[in-house]
Amino acid sequence: MKKIYTILFCLLSSFLYAQQDALFTQYMYNKLEFNPAYAGSSEVFSTDLISRFQWVGITGAPKTISLTAHTPLRNRHIGLGFSAYRDAVGPTVDYNIMGTFAYRIIFPTTKLCFGISAGIKYYDIDWGLLNPKDPGDVELNNQVKNKAVPDADFGIYYYGKYFYVGVSSKHLLQNQITTSSSPTNDKVSFTKLYRHFYGLAGGAIPLREDIIFMPSLLVKYVQNAPFQLDLTGSFMFYNNLVLGVSYRSDQAVGLILEVNLGKGFSLGYSYDIWFNSLKAQNQGSHEIRLGYDIDLFEKNRMLSPRYF
Repeated sequence: MKKIYTILFCLLSSFLYAQQDALFTQYMYNKLEFNPAYAGSSEVFSTDLISRFQWVGITGAPKTISLTAHTPLRNRHIGLGFSAYRDAVGPTVDYNIMGTFAYRIIFPTTKLCFGISAGIKYYDIDWGLLNPKDPGDVELNNQVKNKAVPDADFGIYYYGKYFYVGVSSKHLLQNQITTSSSPTNDKVSFTKLYRHFYGLAGGAIPLREDIIFMPSLLVKYVQNAPFQLDLTGSFMFYNNLVLGVSYRSDQAVGLILEVNLGKGFSLGYSYDIWFNSLKAQNQGSHEIRLGYDIDLFEKNRMLSPRYF
């Protein structure tokens, strides 16, 4: 019974409140997931792998894995990228695979970028995890178990050495994904990919030669859900160690640790402490990030420090 209630809660959280995109605490290193105009903005080939375990201790809680990669070309006005993630919540699994193109207008000290992503959204439900009382029920055996639909995103991103700001919208096509159909009464259930809107901003403020303060924020809005704000303050020490605290509006506080491993590699970890109604039922959320940067075109671009 506990498992059934947990799954139902996860489903309600995902669909009724329309938060259909994966959640990340280390969003400042994973901006390609939210804004396609970010492609190429690291000025080197950059890839990030993030694995997130949310609400540890609750059966059916969200588990997400994300991979992004992007680079500028020899023509510095062009950036290309790729992103993919798998987001599992209870019996539902959501896959998203996108290719990204960005055009970059280069000013003396800043760049203005426009980006578009296109790909597919794939959705699957494992009805067997619901453990129904009557497994032979025709309403279950005839479910439409999966559906893939085209998807598209658009973004604008403006940045310099010590700041960035961007706006974007995801799921521009607002396609419907069929989740079930009934062979007896012609009823069809579906979920709609609501258009999501994002705002990004951040900066790097030198406090001393060896300490950089890096504030950042991520604002999210989607129809039928309240605004969500992620506000983060981090400090970089000696270009090698980052310690930060993140606040997610009315839900959680995150602790962030990033370490520069050298030779283009970086390792990040965050732990979320939740303050909503699930506080007593879970052991927090864990997120692990592995990043790698390499200068493919050997233009002597600085690989470290990476502020954004």
